[in-house]
Amino acid sequence: MLVLFETPAGYALFKLVDDGKMETPDDLYKDFETADQANKTVKLKAFSKFENTTDALSAVTALVEGKMSKNLKKFLVDELNEKDLKEKLAVGDSKLGSAIASKLGISVVSDAAVNELMRGIRFQLSSLISGLPQSDMNAMVLGLSHSLSRYKLKFSPDKVDTMIIQAIALLDDLDKELNTYAMRVKEWYGWHFPEMGKIIVDNLAYSRVIKVMGFRSNAEETDLSTVLPEELESELKEAAKISMGTEISDEDIENITYLCDQIISITEYRTQLYEYLKNRMAAIAPNLTCLVGELVGARLIAHAGSLLNLAKQPASTVQILGAEKALFRALKSKHDTPKYGLIYHASLVGQAGPKIKGKIARVVATKAALSIRCDALGDTDTPNVGIQARAKIEARLRQLEGKAVRSVNSSAAKGKPAQKKYEFTAGASYNASSDAVVEPTPSKKRKATATEDEAETPAPVEKKAKKEKKEKKADKEEVAETKEEKKARKAAKKSAEASESGEPVKKKKKSKAE
Repeated sequence: MLVLFETPAGYALFKLVDDGKMETPDDLYKDFETADQANKTVKLKAFSKFENTTDALSAVTALVEGKMSKNLKKFLVDELNEKDLKEKLAVGDSKLGSAIASKLGISVVSDAAVNELMRGIRFQLSSLISGLPQSDMNAMVLGLSHSLSRYKLKFSPDKVDTMIIQAIALLDDLDKELNTYAMRVKEWYGWHFPEMGKIIVDNLAYSRVIKVMGFRSNAEETDLSTVLPEELESELKEAAKISMGTEISDEDIENITYLCDQIISITEYRTQLYEYLKNRMAAIAPNLTCLVGELVGARLIAHAGSLLNLAKQPASTVQILGAEKALFRALKSKHDTPKYGLIYHASLVGQAGPKIKGKIARVVATKAALSIRCDALGDTDTPNVGIQARAKIEARLRQLEGKAVRSVNSSAAKGKPAQKKYEFTAGASYNASSDAVVEPTPSKKRKATATEDEAETPAPVEKKAKKEKKEKKADKEEVAETKEEKKARKAAKKSAEASESGEPVKKKKKSKAE
């Protein structure tokens, strides 16, 4: 059995003396405990040394990917004769073994026993390969590992967007610091000139005015035209004359001025960092930038970890990215899930009304997912997909708001004939006189029913008469009932008196009518 072993110095081909030792892989380590035992177990058949670091790097990258490089193929073809081709070749990597077997037609073995054999060879490598001391091998290992790390870092698609992730994180930190510093300056200088905070709202302008003016008593003499417009300058000077603030010392104004310098410098650096982020986003993710903007796109990439990770996410995940806490809270309490996350800050979602924000967020997330995949996996650097997607979203937004929809696919419709307006033209009028209809003879039953219907619908006078008759009949019945009740009472009274006197009660004879 032949053994292919890869080293930082080159390829080595060994010959296993006894193939039966592969049947007991657990005992293989005993044959490599000393250099003499290792030389008795395997013999070096051939060795191909790398000419320079570039060859070594290309060979290692091919091995990592499980491919057979040109140097390895040439080495195996030159060293293996017809007799060796009939033997088995032990290879440590199964992917590399399948590539060698398919290209050279050699039976390749790569299993647990081969791994134990490779471990033993690696342990006694300096004694098995003559002229290769351990110090030189260690230097080659270190140099090759550094070259491989640099190559992966340089050409890895995951590491390109690291600058965007760091820049957006730093931009958020700078915003927090600026807000804290500006609040502190306004509170500090507000003791001296409290009216200035309502006149000048911008933090940068506020800091520059303090740096130029100093004490409020210098406002009348100081020229603030380089910092403020004329209206605000005159209003500030008027307020300084009647200010209610307290007096402060020179040391106080000096420290306030230092803090203003910090605010100005941080603001300038933030502007520079935003331009850098804008350029990086336009270079790495042009379609996503065109659709949702630089800041939202950078936050989506930073939240996902990389552009490639974001490209693997479906549109539903992109839509609620950044609202995970609200999502799991809604799932736990069985309420409605959130409709948007970081994508809420996109300009297209902000333009939509409150009722259609969820629909527009879903459309933006769908188009954003397509744009991200084009940026991460596509070859072009132009934002054509993002421009078309934005036009379609704007058309959808106008449609939902009830506005006229501009045709998005106007470029695709070029060259086609324009559709004519439909005009209604009345056809030939219907001539009823030309019809020949056989009139059916009316039956006796139909006549009888017609007469009954006529009889059943009385005039309004007859209805009133019937109503009066019913009312009279009801009155008569009531009167008759009262008479019968009186007779029954009298009969009961008489029977009671007769029973007291002991006379029998006379029964009335039934009338003929009864």
